This record gives sequence, structure tokens and C-alpha cells, in this order.
Amino acid sequence: MRRIDTRIAAGVGALALLAAGGCGGRQDGAATDDAAKDITCKVTKDTRVGIATGNATGVYYVVGNALAGELSKATDGKLTGTAAETGASVQNVEQLVAGQYDVAFSLFDTAVNAVQGKGSFSSPQPVKALARIYDNYTQVVVRADSGITSVAGMKGKKISTGSPKSGTEVIANRLLTAAGLDPAKDIQAQRLDLTKTVDGMKDGSIDGFFWSGGIPTGGVTDLFTTAGGKVTFLDLSALLPKMAELNPAYQAGTIGKDVYSTPADVPTIVVPNVLLVRDNLDADVACAITRTVFDRRDALAQANPAAKGIELGNARKTDPVPLHRGADRALTDLGAS
Repeated sequence: MRRIDTRIAAGVGALALLAAGGCGGRQDGAATDDAAKDITCKVTKDTRVGIATGNATGVYYVVGNALAGELSKATDGKLTGTAAETGASVQNVEQLVAGQYDVAFSLFDTAVNAVQGKGSFSSPQPVKALARIYDNYTQVVVRADSGITSVAGMKGKKISTGSPKSGTEVIANRLLTAAGLDPAKDIQAQRLDLTKTVDGMKDGSIDGFFWSGGIPTGGVTDLFTTAGGKVTFLDLSALLPKMAELNPAYQAGTIGKDVYSTPADVPTIVVPNVLLVRDNLDADVACAITRTVFDRRDALAQANPAAKGIELGNARKTDPVPLHRGADRALTDLGAS
């Protein structure tokens, strides 16, 4: 069974299932923005927003559920959130644009592709950002008995590249290409969510996997706790120059040895996360959500420490993804430079 922190899921689990069923929990959906209307940042009527997150054992899901609960507290119950498990970034953008959700977690590289109509998107998508939030860490793990010591060494192996249409899958394929492999031919790709990936690592049915998420990620913690010395991280630093050529969002990072109780720190590649909305979301709703993210950051960090990376100093760093006008107002009021 998937393990979900009951402290976070309590009270929203039923709503999350409702959203996962496709309706997005939008019975009292947010209004369309009126550009001529002044922004008050106040939600005066009962409004529910659907939040597209990611895999159940990933950080998006945990932080998204926490945000859903904090929205109600911050607005005296006027604005409520419904967080749903999804395949993550690419799927989130598609379903956001389709109106199934109102807010979407996304990797920054995917968001840039969306507004530029590149990569997984055949045309520019009508989305805007609420803010840049915490960073995702690219976590590439292999079984110690697989003989894999680099991404190039994955040739011929069974490798989980993440859920279909996820930001993890995008990064996995780019890393494989940067290492000189053809993702469609050179590996036995297993397009699995994190829960199934971890299960496969434990039973030996897959040799390694890619994961992009905040740290610590619950599923990865579970794997290192139960599998111990049977699994190990790969150092990705040699692939950073080629990745940075594709997108400057890819930057150097380190997974500290204390995060998963590994023998040493692990050099890796990080990419920021952003919260996205449709470009026509009501500005007061967008403003209220953005304020909640920063006003309630400590509560989000209690759900997962990755949320400690949510900082006002980085909030506006979403270019070329434009900020929603409601978010711009919120960040101005909060003093974000």
C-alpha cells in the first residue's frame, strides 16, 4: 500500500480522490479574471480550487495537501483547496489548461517549455506563474549489484524514467541523451510512478531510476531505509554542462549525506519549481493563494522540509514565465524584490 502521512491527508483525502477522478473538486470554481477590476486580494464568496500535484510518495503531493488546508485557514474558509495525485509537471500543465485544475506544481524547465510551445508542447500554453518556490533535486539511484556507475552505464538496463508526462521523465530523457544514449532504444524504459519504482528497486525487477523532487522525498527515504547498502546514488556533475546548454534552469546542487543517511554528499542537478495557474484565473484568488504560500510557509515546511526553500527573494524569478497579475500584487504587498 502507498504510505501517505495521515497528518497531512486527514480531512482532505476524500476530496483528493474526488479530484483524481477528473472533476478537480471545482464545484464552486474560481471566476474568470476581469482585467479592469481592482485587485483586493480578498475572496468574498465560497470558492474551491483544484491543485494538481504529483505522485503520492513525492513532495508535490505532500506540500500540495498542506497548501490545500492552509488556504481555508488563511481566508476564513472562503477559499478551499483540493489536492490531487497526478503524473506531475507535463500532465499538470495539460490538465490545468483543460480546466481540470486551477493550480499546478511544475518543474521550471517544463513551465518554460509550456509558455514557449517547445518540448512536450506543440504550441504556447495560456499559463502564468504565482511564484517560484523550492528547488527539485534530480535523484538518480541504482541497485548496487547492477554494475551501473554512470548514466551512460544504464545501456541495456531496466530503468524507471518516471510517470508518463512528468517532469521527471523529461529530465530523465535529457540526461540519458546527454550521456550519449537514446532513451527510446538504449534502455529498457519503465515509465513508473515513484511507488511502483521503489517496489521494483526492492524486488530487483528494475535496475535504477530517475526522480526529480524536493528533499527528502518520502519514497526515496523509504527505499534507503529498507534497502540500505543495496542501492546507491549516481553523481550527475559531469552531465551538468550539457544540461545547462539545454536550459539555464539546470544548476549544480548537492544532496547532503544526512538527507538519506548516505556515506557521502552526492553532487547532482537541481531545477526550481513554480506554481502555475491559467492566465485568466481571477486575480483576487491568485493573490490570495500566493499570499498563503508565503505567509504559511512554516506550516508547509512542517509537512515536508523541502518547503523551507520557499523564499520571497526568489519568488519573482520566473522569467520567461510571466507572473499572474494577482500574484504580482501579492508579492508587491509582501515586499518581494
